Parts: sequence; structure tokens; C-alpha cells
Amino acid sequence: MYRAPDFSLPRFADAPVARFQPAPADGVLPEGFFSTTNLPTYVKLADGSWKLPRDPRMDSALVLDDDGVPRVLEARYARAGQMVAMGMAEDGSEGIFVHASGLMGPEGDVGPEGEFKFMSSEVSREKPTDYGEMARILVDEKERGGHFIWVVGPAVLHSRGRDTLAWFVREGYVGALFGGNAVAVHDIESATLGTTLGMNNRGVPVDGGHAFHMRAINRVRAAGSIRAAVEQGIIRDGIMHSLVTTGVPYVLAGSIRDDGPLPDTITDAIRCQEAMKEHTRQCTGVIMIATALHSIATGNMLPSYVWREETGEVRPLTTICVDSSEFVVSKLKDRGTHQAFGVITNAQDFLHVLRFYVEQEAAERARAPETAGAA
Repeated sequence: MYRAPDFSLPRFADAPVARFQPAPADGVLPEGFFSTTNLPTYVKLADGSWKLPRDPRMDSALVLDDDGVPRVLEARYARAGQMVAMGMAEDGSEGIFVHASGLMGPEGDVGPEGEFKFMSSEVSREKPTDYGEMARILVDEKERGGHFIWVVGPAVLHSRGRDTLAWFVREGYVGALFGGNAVAVHDIESATLGTTLGMNNRGVPVDGGHAFHMRAINRVRAAGSIRAAVEQGIIRDGIMHSLVTTGVPYVLAGSIRDDGPLPDTITDAIRCQEAMKEHTRQCTGVIMIATALHSIATGNMLPSYVWREETGEVRPLTTICVDSSEFVVSKLKDRGTHQAFGVITNAQDFLHVLRFYVEQEAAERARAPETAGAA
């Protein structure tokens, strides 16, 4: 649950209105601008009200929209003369308040500092994973039309998680999928040639398999796009097939080491970030599996909370990071996505176990109306 600040307190009532200065040039912010975090950040306006900004994310600036509501904006999009919030303080003393404790639950939930505890580290392979709770959240988001983003690396394909992830897509638990060129390439290689990076379903390299991913790319390039390859019957199953046939959007981010790439892969980094932002703006939860760079990139575009401007609702943004190593989860948290919950296991096990619990949760909810009717 989220604990909103009490703006009737003197420290807020007596605080000054936030200062704004015009941007000196396109893409340039005034010296001393306020740099945003991913935490709930309130701006005191001229009428004395404290407002959350639209499009929250870290490492950006605060500007005012035409209707007087603040918005988070990347520096590259600032225009000369646009009013930019100023200040360094985050405690409200300059009219900007970062509510760092609002997502920590009711006061008193946090134990005394320095208290000795077992299993007190934030990320550990020895901690139990509450798959039931994750399943409940996923089913909740599906039922209320949420937008859950899945960020996946190619290890999902190599670890036999391909069919299970395709199931999550078909069943409506994926709002959008982010990945790199390799995720789609190896999925399509599996769909067309029965291998991933030249390995068969037993993990054994096949003759000539080193070139299979290039042959898969070539077939898609000849078709014109992944969608065209699905429509032409070249791709008949798998993750990309499920995304296309269900209409679930995906963003494939290019990198310097990409083979091909596929025609759908976005090789311009800024254009790719914009495509991702279309979904991070709507995001109500995210699952990141076996990819350090894409997880950190996505995390840096997300707030730590979901805010509905029309209702004023604020709640934590569920962020689950899955990897076989604590290092990746720790790196994600160190890069600012502090709300991430780490699951230290391999991709295949996570996906299979999560599917089991999601199916159980969905089945129980489907039976609930019948039980109520019988009663």
C-alpha cells in the first residue's frame, strides 16, 4: 500500500512554491535544474497545491504542461523558453518533495536499524519465492486491464522456457514484450529449424547449426518482417508467432553485436527508447528474465509506482527480476530500480512454476462465482 504525505503539516504548508526557469536552448536545461528520481515526487504550484508529475521516471527534468500540471521530460526534448523546475533539495524546502518512504508500507513496518536477523539481505538464492503472490498479481492485472511488460533475454529460449512464455502471451498475461534481436532470432530459429543457436532440444549442437540463426534471419528478411513471415506460414509457433497472432506489441532493441538484424529490430537507440516509452508510460508491472542490460534499460524508464491521474490512485509498481545470479538483480537495484524483487533461479524453472500457480489462481477465481451461486 502507498502512504501519501500529509500536506497539511506546517513543513509543507509553509514551503515555498517551486521555482521555474526557462530552458536556455533546445535540448539544454538551465543550470541548477531539478533532476528526477523514480520515487513519487510532488511539486508545489502557485495555487498552493502539491501535484505528482505525469510520465514519471528517473534522470529527467520537471516542466509545466499548458494546463499547469508538471510533467517529467528528458532533457533532449526541452525547448528554448520552456519552464523547468529548479532546485537540489528533495525535502520540500524548495517546493519539490520526494516521498521516499511512501512505498514502504504503514509506519512501524520497518524493523529497528541494526537488529540482528537471519536472511536479511535483499537478494539471495536461499530466500523462498512467493509464486502464489506473483500469480495473484498477474491475474489481478489481467482482470483490470493492466499493462504488464515482460523483458526477456535469449536464455529463455535456450533453457526451454519458449513454449511457456508463448503460453503467457496467448493467455493474456503479457501487455508488451521487450528484448533484443537475439530473442526473436533464436525463437524464429526454433520455429523454422528446430534449434536455438544450433542446439537441438536436448542441448546438443547439430551439424551446420552454427549457421542456423543466420538462415532464420534470412528467411524473415526475405518475407519482409516477422508479421509477414507469420502470415506466410514461415513462422508457425513460438513467442513471436504468439505475439503477432494475439496482437501483443513488442520492442526489439538493437545492439552493435547483432547479426542481421531482423527487419523489426530497432537499431536507433533513441527511437527504440521512444518505442519502449509508449509502454513504460502505461506499465502496471514488469517481469525481467535473464537479461542485465535490457532490465536496467527498462528499469531506468520506469517509476517505482503506478499513478492514475484521473483517480489519484498511487500504488507500488510490481517489479520482478529473475536471474540465475544475484549479481544481475543487485546491479539493477544499484542502477536505481530499488523496488525490484529478485528471484534467483533459472528461466525455465521460474516460468514453469509461475505458470502452474497462475493456472491455479485463474481456476480458483473461475470457480468462485459457481461456489457463490451454490451457496
